[in-house]
Amino acid sequence: MTRLFSSAAAALLIATAGIVAVAPSSLSAQTAAEETAVEIVEMVQGSEDAPVTVMEYASFTCPHCASFHEGPYQELKKNYIETGKVKFVFREVYFDKYGVWASMIARCGGPEKFFGITELMFKGQQSWARAGNDGAIAGELRKIGLLAGIENDALDACLNDADKLRSLVAWYQENATADDVNSTPTLFINGEKHANMSYSELSTLLDEALAE
Repeated sequence: MTRLFSSAAAALLIATAGIVAVAPSSLSAQTAAEETAVEIVEMVQGSEDAPVTVMEYASFTCPHCASFHEGPYQELKKNYIETGKVKFVFREVYFDKYGVWASMIARCGGPEKFFGITELMFKGQQSWARAGNDGAIAGELRKIGLLAGIENDALDACLNDADKLRSLVAWYQENATADDVNSTPTLFINGEKHANMSYSELSTLLDEALAE
């Protein structure tokens, strides 16, 4: 599992996460009065009326999260989400600026494209996350956005949205604190907290929840 960082580290993340046109100094220099809160959309997959809700806290830069999404999640989607048994909620966790950039790209196409882009992010994590310097990583993330059908101008706007960046980090901190999340991936099944697990373990818990 990957451990979360402190509130102080999150504050530093906000001050240093700007890319493309947003300079880090401009982010840190703005006063609270100048900042605009942006409403963050909860990313949900599956039927709203599903009897069981699974919520995952994950980071785009977490190798364990990538493994979960390449394995157990695929079975979860096929056997439970797509069959109307489970509503799946995905909440991002940020360890570093690259995870925030990935989140901003994933959200750039709206809820319709989010989960498709998320799968591309996790599938290619070892490539884009290890691309080298900031410019190279940003470039690889842009390629994923373009592959998903997002235009360059839209990607520029998403990556340079400083208000969205601050709101995403604040949203993550509020959620993780409220749910006592201290590592990723963390799963909640109908509100009950669980650590990372195999598909066999997950399906057993889901079947028990469905039988209640």
